[in-house]
Amino acid sequence: MLSEETIRALEPDMVEWRRHFHRHPELSFEEFRTSEMIAGLLESWGLEVRRGVAGTGVIGTLRGARPGKTVALRADIDALPIQDQKTCDYASRTPGVMHACGHDGHTAQLLAVARYYSLRREETAGTRVFLFQPAEETLPGGAAAMIREGALDGVAAVFGCHLWTPFPYGVVATRPGPVMASPDEFEIEITGRGGHAGMPHLSSDALLAGAHLVTVIQSIVSRNVNPLDAAVVTVGRIAAGTANNVIAETCRIGGTVRTFTEEARDVIRRRLEETAAHVCALHGARHEFRFMEGYPPVVNDPKETARFFRVASALDGGWKVTECDRIMAGEDFSYYLRERPGCYFFVGAGRPDGSSAPHHHPLFDIEEKAMFAAARLLIAVADDAAEAS
Repeated sequence: MLSEETIRALEPDMVEWRRHFHRHPELSFEEFRTSEMIAGLLESWGLEVRRGVAGTGVIGTLRGARPGKTVALRADIDALPIQDQKTCDYASRTPGVMHACGHDGHTAQLLAVARYYSLRREETAGTRVFLFQPAEETLPGGAAAMIREGALDGVAAVFGCHLWTPFPYGVVATRPGPVMASPDEFEIEITGRGGHAGMPHLSSDALLAGAHLVTVIQSIVSRNVNPLDAAVVTVGRIAAGTANNVIAETCRIGGTVRTFTEEARDVIRRRLEETAAHVCALHGARHEFRFMEGYPPVVNDPKETARFFRVASALDGGWKVTECDRIMAGEDFSYYLRERPGCYFFVGAGRPDGSSAPHHHPLFDIEEKAMFAAARLLIAVADDAAEAS
């Protein structure tokens, strides 16, 4: 039975920890001070601690006094290369780096969960494994390395939570099956033959080829992917040219592909490469094509997702528990779910009026009371999974 009194007493600590991490963010695989603080707190509470997992990750283990299964809970701890533009007293003090995705909150709430179990070890069934993972924000990510170094050894189920500002505070959501997409990237470098803008017939215009290619790429999803499958191809950048009266010799294009199935991913990759080859040939230009596979899609286990919905609905949280649409953002929590059954869920951390800055924005912030809701949910679902027959 969840002790509301114990977890409520930890809410001020959660806020204090979160604001500390927000003031002192660290980039992927550089989370040295962050992981040192995490490990120190876990050790002070009597947990078994492994430092330096996947470079800067920390694993804490707590063995309850009662028999039960081993359940893992995960938080990502890295920040982003973004300049914080907020004016609050906990704004980032590291130039060009900020927690613009909520990982500071994820870390603080999982610390609170670990502290909760350390105070209630005698009532805890089974073992809890706390995964403080580095480098969710950059490929190849920290999850796969954590797993290779034994993060899921003996674990029966794994759960994670994202504080999510597109959902207002008071909404709790997830869905069975695919819930987050594969975030792949592509780059195309076009090489033509530069020249004088007044004599275009003597040149091969790489910029024109690139502009044509960007337009043609828009048809890949609409004319090649099954309309029942969700997919996105976005060109995020194009760079070409040096002067108004010079035909560009090179053009560089970069973008992202978001899919939920290997079939859709393979179709888009193949059509991108074919389209680049044909368009560039049409314009008398050469090209190089690179496709960088990101994380697999996040696929929730149906049984563990049903457990989450049942547990979340039974808690008196005053929140709306709902099944959300699939989300085109990516997450390397997908690697854990490939190895063990589990569920990744979202806790609304946005303002009720919808005015919260989006994730990865210089003004990003969260409703801090969402951390308390997330901690309660993580404890409740972990207890239920550990005590399941």
